[in-house]
Amino acid sequence: MKFRKLISMILVFLMVSLLIVGCGSNSNSNKASENNKTTTTSENAVKPGEATPRNETLYISGLQWGPPTTFNPLSPSQTSLPLSATSIARELTYETLFMYNQLDGKMYPLLGKTYQFSPDNTVCTVTLNPDAKWNDGEKVTADDVAYTFELGKKYPVSWSSNWNYLDSVTAKDETTVEFKLKSDNKNPLMVEEALESVYILPKHVWTKIEEKDNNDFSKISSEVNENPVASGPYKVYYYDNSKVVLIRDDNYWGKSPSMWGKLPAPKYIVHNIFKDNAAGDTALRQNQVDVSQQFTPNIQTFGPNIKTYLSKPPYYMPGVIPWLVINVTKPGLDNANVRRAIAMAIDYDKIAKNAMSGYSGTMSPSLMLPLDSEQKLIDQNQLAPLQWKSNDIAGANALLDSIGAKKGPDGIRVLNGQKLSFKVECPTGWSDWNAALEIVAESCKEIGIDVQTYFPQQSVWNNDMQTGNFDMGMYSYQGIGISSPWARAYQAMSSNGYVPIGQTAYFNYGRYKNSEVDTLLNQIPTITDENQLKDAWTKLNEIYLKEVPMIGLMYRPADFYTVNTSVWSGFPVEGDGTNIPPNICMDGYGIAALYKIHSSK
Repeated sequence: MKFRKLISMILVFLMVSLLIVGCGSNSNSNKASENNKTTTTSENAVKPGEATPRNETLYISGLQWGPPTTFNPLSPSQTSLPLSATSIARELTYETLFMYNQLDGKMYPLLGKTYQFSPDNTVCTVTLNPDAKWNDGEKVTADDVAYTFELGKKYPVSWSSNWNYLDSVTAKDETTVEFKLKSDNKNPLMVEEALESVYILPKHVWTKIEEKDNNDFSKISSEVNENPVASGPYKVYYYDNSKVVLIRDDNYWGKSPSMWGKLPAPKYIVHNIFKDNAAGDTALRQNQVDVSQQFTPNIQTFGPNIKTYLSKPPYYMPGVIPWLVINVTKPGLDNANVRRAIAMAIDYDKIAKNAMSGYSGTMSPSLMLPLDSEQKLIDQNQLAPLQWKSNDIAGANALLDSIGAKKGPDGIRVLNGQKLSFKVECPTGWSDWNAALEIVAESCKEIGIDVQTYFPQQSVWNNDMQTGNFDMGMYSYQGIGISSPWARAYQAMSSNGYVPIGQTAYFNYGRYKNSEVDTLLNQIPTITDENQLKDAWTKLNEIYLKEVPMIGLMYRPADFYTVNTSVWSGFPVEGDGTNIPPNICMDGYGIAALYKIHSSK
């Protein structure tokens, strides 16, 4: 039950981070700006509230849709800028030990220089960069790392679930940290993910906050922390109802030769708060946005200054699979052949073209993203006979006929006395998802399965998915990351997430159970032999393709990375030889882009 509560906190944090519906106040902004007047180390800075020089400012969009309410990493309702400690953490203000690069699947040094697992994978030893410092001048030490992880044991924060896999985190000396894995739940993948997703906090600051708040987590997590003591290259400078402004810390430790060797190019990073996507798109067209992370249809029509990571469709690198999650306890949907017939009938090409504006590549049914790092884990030839094609209406009808699902007078099939009529849902206003589900409903109609779309408020959809009060619903399990695809498969199919209908689930919303799947999920993180690993992943995907507990509808990017080169140039693009991923110049190793870009003039 404790684990479930922790997962709940994580999900709440993730949902709020994704939706970013803020409700801050002007009083907060005034207080923050006054504090920052006395703490910034940057010289010749404009006063808080004044316009920043255009040629020194990187404008971004698509991350913040309301005024920020907190800059507290312990809060379950963190705002998106500059915090976002998901599977690929944002590195602007707080930093992690390492940075993940989705292009090569490798980890890159940040606060940590190296990490190494013992031969039996029971201990992971991390060595810190001795140059790393907090922005108040104190050194980042192994004690800070151990303290940060201990906070996750003491309080229900976003990294608490790491203690399902960790036995201890110990500072061995000033720059060495030892992570000891639990012997009965050894999972090196999740430990690696912790190294690149947990923000390291200054012990000398947060122990004082704990003491002031008398170790009351409700008070500690409610601290706005509007002037964070952190280790990253940018400080929170100013914010109000219309914008968030970060200012470069010119004393940033990362300018040392042991890290980046210089400061990032923009002195300011500003996120104007737009009312909707349309307003953000207009600003992008008018050269008022340099980096956009929002869904923008027909991006290829925006002019020569607007570029994406890929120069041709699908324009964006795949990073997430939005799934059609099926409630396998519902009569009719409890039949794997019915689920497979639905999967065969769906017109994925139409979803990619119409719902996704061409931003999704061709679907290849499996648990894996279409990336070399994941595709190399499976035997393509072995899976091919089980993979369905797009819009195979004849095949789906034949399958339903073969199991005795006959059409009634209304054209809707009936199986074992159960009419195959279902509801499918996702939140209202999520236009690409709404359009995708309309196409699902159209496809199912062609095979005699009645599917009605339902687009409630996000809170209703979320509750329906968690309690099992749905037939089919759209949802994204974990996308790209160092622990993927394992974490994705675990969240979707592990019986550890199973709870009866009516009770709150925090993953495995479809209520799928399979002991063979559980065995494979337990084995995969500990397998080191490449051939054995490939066999295990291929077997897990075979089960998925036969059982079809959910259906991938499209590929989406981890970040919509659209850049405007009218003011800044040198943004990473495919084939430029930089190996910098399209993570909006700030997520994971994507922050390396801030050290590459330069003025366009």
